[in-house]
Amino acid sequence: MMCGGSLARRTPRLESVEACGENRGRGVWGLPVGPTGFFELDVEEMGPWAMAVTGLAVLVPVVLSGLLLVAFAPGLWWVFTTYGWVSFPAFALLVRGVAGFSEGRGRSRPAESLERELLRALRERGELTPTRAAMETSLSVAAADEMLRELAEGGHLEVRVRDGALFYALWGRSGTLEEGDK
Repeated sequence: MMCGGSLARRTPRLESVEACGENRGRGVWGLPVGPTGFFELDVEEMGPWAMAVTGLAVLVPVVLSGLLLVAFAPGLWWVFTTYGWVSFPAFALLVRGVAGFSEGRGRSRPAESLERELLRALRERGELTPTRAAMETSLSVAAADEMLRELAEGGHLEVRVRDGALFYALWGRSGTLEEGDK
């Protein structure tokens, strides 16, 4: 299998892109391609405001350029069809964002995103108390304490007692980050 080299000599191949060691997670042109999409834009993690703004950021220039094209060069209307297709996913993103405004008012964030936020803080800090977890995340102290306790009971976290306080840490990690983890 050929990894890298000249693009002029590259032929279609059936092997996985992830098989290339240094190009793992990269497409043919070196752009990131992963589970979250072509530009690593994870729409599922975006809030309604970000969805609406992203949709408008694409729709406004496309619509304006289409209007200018029809107004100043009506014989070239067909040029708009070459890039006008971009408006369909952008319009869907805008509609999804606007719909999220109305349904998201009384609803809190999903538990898995809060858990991910807590685990990210644990990875960065090495170990946390529930109070420190509340300061590092958007969780309250009670919610952080409950979530840390559930993760520890499930065997996902190590519980350490120091000076009468409970510290939660990822298994096999010391209290502070080593230089190689930064």
